[in-house]
Amino acid sequence: MALFALDKELAFPPADLAGPDGLLAMGGDLSPERLLLAYRNGIFPWYEGEPILWWCPDPRFVLFPDELKISKSIKPLLKKNEFDFTINKAFPEVIHQCKKITRPGQEGTWITDEVENAFIKMHELGYAHSAEVWKKGELAGGLYGIRLGNVFFGESMFSRQSNASRFAFIRYVQHLKKEGVQLIDCQVYTEYLESLGATMILRKDFMLLLNKLIYP
Repeated sequence: MALFALDKELAFPPADLAGPDGLLAMGGDLSPERLLLAYRNGIFPWYEGEPILWWCPDPRFVLFPDELKISKSIKPLLKKNEFDFTINKAFPEVIHQCKKITRPGQEGTWITDEVENAFIKMHELGYAHSAEVWKKGELAGGLYGIRLGNVFFGESMFSRQSNASRFAFIRYVQHLKKEGVQLIDCQVYTEYLESLGATMILRKDFMLLLNKLIYP
């Protein structure tokens, strides 16, 4: 499959033209208009350095809120409300922590200064959201992503204390479910999210769900 080069035109090639690894296009920008167009079409940016790379993998890793798994070990933590949980109280700090946190087996981060600033702008416009957990007034963990209609596109999470990100994820999924969200995009496979109930679905099925849930 050819790698499409984007220009100033606000457009993406069809997602089914992505390569076997999910890579679809390069270039363009991270303007709110382009990011919204990308997410509405199941495409997301993921790159280090230049140029911007755009992806739409097949299969797609997703979580249906009804299928959220809560392990026996985490239930007491939730019951005791070990952490204080908030939404959209510290978006800039959450994305900054996701950017600088050290991850096993990962040398750098895809959250460049450009990405960080772009998603803060998306937050200011009401599209990007964060969930935070706090311990004794200190930010212990959290996550952020994009909300469009009844779909939440998860981007990244971090944890400063054991189980903090898991607590944030579970509480936020429960919150999103109450608000009518029916699909959480996890993008690519991780064992961690699989343990929480995420599963693989075909890209064509993912796209059908987007068309149904973003444009109800």
